[in-house]
Amino acid sequence: MFRNTFLALLLLLTTSTNLEVVVAQERAESPNVILIMSDDQGGGDYGFMGNDLIRTPHLDTMKDQSGFLSNFYVSPVCAPTRASLMTGRYNYRTRCIDTYIGRAMMAPEEVTVAEVLRDAGYQTGIYGKWHLGDSYPLRAMDQGFQDSLVIRGGGIGQPSDPIGAEGKYTDPILIRNGEEVPLKGYCTDLYFDAAIDFIEETVKTEQPFFTYIATNAPHGPFHDVPDELYQQYQQVDFAPIIIGQVSDKRAKAEQDKLARIAAMITNIDDNVGRLMGELERLGIRDNTIVIYLNDNGPNTRRYVGEMRGKKADVDDGGIRSPLLFHWPARVPADQTSDELCAHIDVMPTILEACGIEPPMENPMDGRSFLPLLTNEDPRWPTRQVIFQAHRGDVPHPYHHFAIHEAPWKLVHPSGFGRERFVGEPKIELYNLNEDPRQQHNLVDERPQVTKRLLAAYHDWFEDVSSTRPDNYAPPRIVIGTEHEPSTVLTRQDWRHIQGTPWAAGSNGLWKLEAREPATYRIELIFRNAPPSASATIRAGEASERVEIETGDPRGHFATMELPAGQFDFQVDVDVDGTVRGPHQVIVSRSLETDSQ
Repeated sequence: MFRNTFLALLLLLTTSTNLEVVVAQERAESPNVILIMSDDQGGGDYGFMGNDLIRTPHLDTMKDQSGFLSNFYVSPVCAPTRASLMTGRYNYRTRCIDTYIGRAMMAPEEVTVAEVLRDAGYQTGIYGKWHLGDSYPLRAMDQGFQDSLVIRGGGIGQPSDPIGAEGKYTDPILIRNGEEVPLKGYCTDLYFDAAIDFIEETVKTEQPFFTYIATNAPHGPFHDVPDELYQQYQQVDFAPIIIGQVSDKRAKAEQDKLARIAAMITNIDDNVGRLMGELERLGIRDNTIVIYLNDNGPNTRRYVGEMRGKKADVDDGGIRSPLLFHWPARVPADQTSDELCAHIDVMPTILEACGIEPPMENPMDGRSFLPLLTNEDPRWPTRQVIFQAHRGDVPHPYHHFAIHEAPWKLVHPSGFGRERFVGEPKIELYNLNEDPRQQHNLVDERPQVTKRLLAAYHDWFEDVSSTRPDNYAPPRIVIGTEHEPSTVLTRQDWRHIQGTPWAAGSNGLWKLEAREPATYRIELIFRNAPPSASATIRAGEASERVEIETGDPRGHFATMELPAGQFDFQVDVDVDGTVRGPHQVIVSRSLETDSQ
């Protein structure tokens, strides 16, 4: 009997051990993923891209140890790039078409890479800049990220800043899992701190993780930068990387701005080095994918290699980014590909690397570039990749677009800052293999190529614009749910209707939705202490008048019954006959009161 019991226990232990080995092997085969994207860094702001003035030693080392895509493209501005990065789809399919005033919000029905990985058993975390919606159901925490420490809006120093922390890169107030939290330290350091903490905690669970670190550096404003690095860069002459003529009057200011930008970039690089060291310490570096890219071109006219253009341009300097893909377990060191790839390819690549099927409900436009870096199947078909972005409520055909089909680039650089161009499009065609600076327009010399690519662009525009009925209607903020009982409405997400966007005298309205009628407490917040005024709050057919007393920027309340369904929410503040909007509004529903 003893012998039989011993054999049974031995069999049980052996089976248990074998199961643990199988589970461990399955976990080992699922790589961790870290996606890092800087903001306004620019494709030439790296030592490995030929920049001798801005120091990026850790990224230079990472490049030597990683796969490298040398012909990789992003959108000309940040929110569109982020929408494509998260979904594998052109941003025009996602309702995200601009960077502010309600048009940087992504449709909540889009399926993000975080949602797919979470559902496959990954722990997911985001640290830094989301820029695809600040309120339910548009937040990162509503779109697949289980842990989040983020800024609101498109950057620190914008109207979406939490009250009391306006413009603070150092000691900011950030949003942790939906709640405002004051923190000590420089913002980029804080993002990496939180990401490393998340990784360390997840490693203990033996679950794979997806970590998205999206810095708001080196985006402006530039008043608050790492001081020690700034002092070092003040000694550097940046004249060799400044593009174009700069007057003597502007030269000093431009030098100082670049010293600040360079300090922010080197600070990011230092944090990348710290992160890679932590992966080594934790013993997970070999099977952790680390991807690094920037979101668009540089935020000043500075070095971009053999290209022309900067941020917001559809010329190559505005939409090119190097992409590093570090995965020692699968990708040989210094494996380079010059095939045409783009932001829409990142999600399908991550999913293939993780052995996860893509979502069926929202087909991706991108394709996995993993075979280019693993040498498993290096064949890459000739493809067309298209970029378009401009201001305004809806995209306009032929306005500020570029279509790429190697080696060709067909482009109409009509300007990001205007809602639409006037007159016939002035199309340009370049052979980028022979003319990377876009100096020799071939539109008259190669009419058949021009005609073919124009037709392809037209078909693409029609396709992405018909993704859903009313495709370019802005998403709505949903108020009064258990997910977000108090909603902060900022100028980032309002639909602008008066004055210059974000200026003191401007006004706008928010597109809201409530699932059921309820009583709300509404607080009006002003940028500065207001003079005596009156405010009229309108929510659909309902309205309420509030008297504003001179004094505190906060503490101006009203109680309103808000209807169910979709409605416009607007606040008109009348100051001596001049109407303007508030700085922010907090709309709060007490769910506890409702249930009593």
